[in-house]
Amino acid sequence: MTIAAGTEDHRQRIWIWLLACLGVVAIQILTQHLMGRLWICECGYVKLWEGVVNSSGNSQHIADWYTPSHIIHGILFYGLGYLVLRGKPLSARLLLATMIESAWEIAENTPMVINRYRSATISLDYFGDSILNSTMDTLAMAAGFLIASRLPVAVTVVIAIALELFTGWLIRDNLTLNVLMLVWPLDAIKAWQAGL
Repeated sequence: MTIAAGTEDHRQRIWIWLLACLGVVAIQILTQHLMGRLWICECGYVKLWEGVVNSSGNSQHIADWYTPSHIIHGILFYGLGYLVLRGKPLSARLLLATMIESAWEIAENTPMVINRYRSATISLDYFGDSILNSTMDTLAMAAGFLIASRLPVAVTVVIAIALELFTGWLIRDNLTLNVLMLVWPLDAIKAWQAGL
């Protein structure tokens, strides 16, 4: 086999993995549609950024204050893929990350998880994501994954910590607090998040 033929085979394999990623996102979108999720905000329009956390537009538009947590998902999933799929192409690891993120996006929009958010966290007005927002969350994860694949580990860790600290300071919520309050809610944190 010549070098050119080997390179062409490599490119074809990458495209197969990337098409599989798109297929996973398509399944996520179809599943959420069949679950009855709205395509866009019930308000009838699409915003690039929803900056008000406790609003009916949160988790409905293209990006919001929870977008950084999905970027961090991508960084973490890159690390996971590096550990469990060492030696596999980057596109195969991206497929693993996309599958995990899509599974979470589907689970997050089930009545059980929505009700858990509403009862255990300060997200009293949370009724789930629009399909647009959920899809953009998955793309934000992919962006975080690709950032982690290109930057030195130390820089990636600093970015993840900075995103966590910034959103924690600004909106009193972030990935760490979100997971903690979903799994093991603490009244003191809930009161702090509510500004009490």
